[in-house]
Amino acid sequence: MPEQDVTVGQLLLAEYESVKSEQRARIGFRDNLLYVTLAVVAAVIAATAQAEQPSMLLALPPVCLVLGWTYLVNDEKISAIGLYVRDDLGPKLAELAAHTSGFATFGWEAYHRSDTRRRSRKTIQTVIDLTAFCAVPLAALVVFWVNGDATRLLVVLSVLEALAVAGLAAQVVWYAKAA
Repeated sequence: MPEQDVTVGQLLLAEYESVKSEQRARIGFRDNLLYVTLAVVAAVIAATAQAEQPSMLLALPPVCLVLGWTYLVNDEKISAIGLYVRDDLGPKLAELAAHTSGFATFGWEAYHRSDTRRRSRKTIQTVIDLTAFCAVPLAALVVFWVNGDATRLLVVLSVLEALAVAGLAAQVVWYAKAA
């Protein structure tokens, strides 16, 4: 079998396909995390109401923390892939195609970010993320605290959960500002 030379351009395009495939998979996974969170919240609230045990609400903060952190990490990787394509891969391919003046590689990667409503969408998404992953578990903790018949250990646990949720909220806001 004759040996075939692989060009730098072919390697870069293969890398592009690979990172875009990873980005698509992460987008699907990330978006499904909101639905999973809603389902878990509904299930815990229904079980708590049926059992009339407010202490069961203490299950919501850890679940929302894990799902929220996973959502945030995937969202960051999705953005990082876009940045890599825009700022590294695209310019390398444009340099290889330098004989065509004005050639913009992967223009969509930058174009969709210039939408005038992008900032408002990002703000709304941040509010949704904070609500799903932080406000809901904090509301569950408030209901637990208002109930008033908890052991000292459960109260300490609930305070630790509240601090962890506040930490996640800070990360969500910090990442939204950074993006």
